[in-house]
Amino acid sequence: MVQESRSRRERFRRLHLRLARLVTVPEGSGGIVAAAPVLRVREIFTRFWPYARPDRKVLAASLLFVALTPLTAAASIWVFKHIIDTVLVGRQLDALWVLGGALLGVTLVAGVVSYASSAVSAWLAERFLLRLRDAVFVHVLRLPLAFFERYRAGDVVSRLTNDVSAIERLVVSGVTRSASYAVRILVFAGLALYLRWELALLAFVVVPLFWWVARHFSRQIRTASREKRRRTGGVAAVAEETLANIPLVQAYGQERAEAGRLHAEGRARMAAGLAANRMSALYSPAIDVIEAVGGLLVFAVGAWEHAQGRLTIGGLLAFVAYLAQLYQPIRSASRLATTVYGASASAERLVELLDHAPDVEQSPRAVPFVHGSHDVHLDGVTFRYPGAERAALHGIDLRIAPGETVAVMGPNGAGKSTLTRLLLRWADPDSGVVLIDGTDIRDLDLESLRAQVAVVLQETMLFDRTVAENISYGAPAAGPPEVFRAAVAAHADGFVRELPDGYLTRVGQRGRRLSGGQRQRLAIARALIRPAPLLILDEPTASLDAPAARAVIAPLRRLMAGRTTLLITHDRSLAALADRTMVLDRGHIVAEHRPPAGPTSPQPLASPQPPAAARSAPVR
Repeated sequence: MVQESRSRRERFRRLHLRLARLVTVPEGSGGIVAAAPVLRVREIFTRFWPYARPDRKVLAASLLFVALTPLTAAASIWVFKHIIDTVLVGRQLDALWVLGGALLGVTLVAGVVSYASSAVSAWLAERFLLRLRDAVFVHVLRLPLAFFERYRAGDVVSRLTNDVSAIERLVVSGVTRSASYAVRILVFAGLALYLRWELALLAFVVVPLFWWVARHFSRQIRTASREKRRRTGGVAAVAEETLANIPLVQAYGQERAEAGRLHAEGRARMAAGLAANRMSALYSPAIDVIEAVGGLLVFAVGAWEHAQGRLTIGGLLAFVAYLAQLYQPIRSASRLATTVYGASASAERLVELLDHAPDVEQSPRAVPFVHGSHDVHLDGVTFRYPGAERAALHGIDLRIAPGETVAVMGPNGAGKSTLTRLLLRWADPDSGVVLIDGTDIRDLDLESLRAQVAVVLQETMLFDRTVAENISYGAPAAGPPEVFRAAVAAHADGFVRELPDGYLTRVGQRGRRLSGGQRQRLAIARALIRPAPLLILDEPTASLDAPAARAVIAPLRRLMAGRTTLLITHDRSLAALADRTMVLDRGHIVAEHRPPAGPTSPQPLASPQPPAAARSAPVR
């Protein structure tokens, strides 16, 4: 016996190792997207339940319908039992009308309850998805730029879509399904005990086996599901990155290499998906065997009881029906455990995203910006990027008077663009303060602070929207006349009119239907239309060729007119437009000078009348 027991344990150990190998991903643990931290189901549920709490009254109504569903099913079986015993066996045909009417009535009630339960559950699920996705997206929009430099956009999109949907199956649908299974088990177990308690106890013998099998397989499925979710994000990340850089891919003939990257991530996802599928495929027949064993035991003993005259045919059939209704939620509850572990992999990825805090937090005592003269002062500012060996800025003392333009020049890596981050409060200085009209910007409401600033960056960013929509992005309330005047002042009206649909022409993803100079002039128009007294120009001509750079000089002069302007540039001809020029090197101001002759006074914003088509064309 001892030897036989050891042999049995050894066979089980070998089977367990084979099952473990099924969830091993050939590509290993690497990949485009890193694995998220592992969390327990209770932690996940606690984290996401607040998004369902506002609908808890509707959830209670949903649970009521869930409780009524098994009661209607039990009533149908009970009526059917009496039809068999009374009409078929007892041959009381007159009772068929009453019992048939009762069965029809119960069926109609069951249909109404089922419809209401389904409709309410769908409403709860969609509300939860909408609320959670909105909250996550708002959180992502507030994350620092460093986050987007580390995490790939495709993976973030995957978390916002696929992973959010999986969490709903855990938090909302999981709750209602768990309640449904619990009620069904209680109802049908009670009816089975009431009908024949001896058969019921016999049927309950196999119930622990359901849970043991589910517990064993759920661990394997969770491992595979976590890897599958991670690799899904990797596939999305590779696809998004490649498509965003498709001109470079085609220019360098790297189509095959990029296809290979996607294939590698896809193979890893396929391996994880197949592993999870194999676990589910093994799980189902194991449950079938357990259910069949329990059913055969009950049927055999029930048949013997009927032969002894202690159980009617209707009673036996009703008991078997109750048993099937009892095993079904037990089986589903066991499978629910595997579903929960699969959904928890998505929850872990979303929790990792939500745990990233913004680099800057708005003070609870923040006040709205009060209009003033817009004097800008960086007082003793030092800033070091996380992980950097030296400070990007060190003890910077820079003042820009109201309406003054200060150019900042210097070699790459000198810290020029860091000034932009600090003025927009994308980051806070390690020491020193950034002041506007003598107020520390950390004490200002972020939205009202950034409403005072217009920006033109080196990398021109446009949406795949119309020309008018891209210009009015700087002032959403602006109408067609304001859009037209900004375009004229930015020297963009000429080329816009030549586009197929003029101001209603879509510019393509990232403005790819336009040239670099055209995109930059739209960016200048977007800044011109924004009623912001502070202006940041961060290498506005660096990505343009000489003719295009010369073409935007006049629009930039108009843009700077009357604004307090920080101009970051390598272009000496552009720096000549400034009132003062600061030279930055290795985070220090090393020189300051004024041009020998003051810049020509910038021209005010032109105010021509737009054509009739532009006045009537919608902007948004």
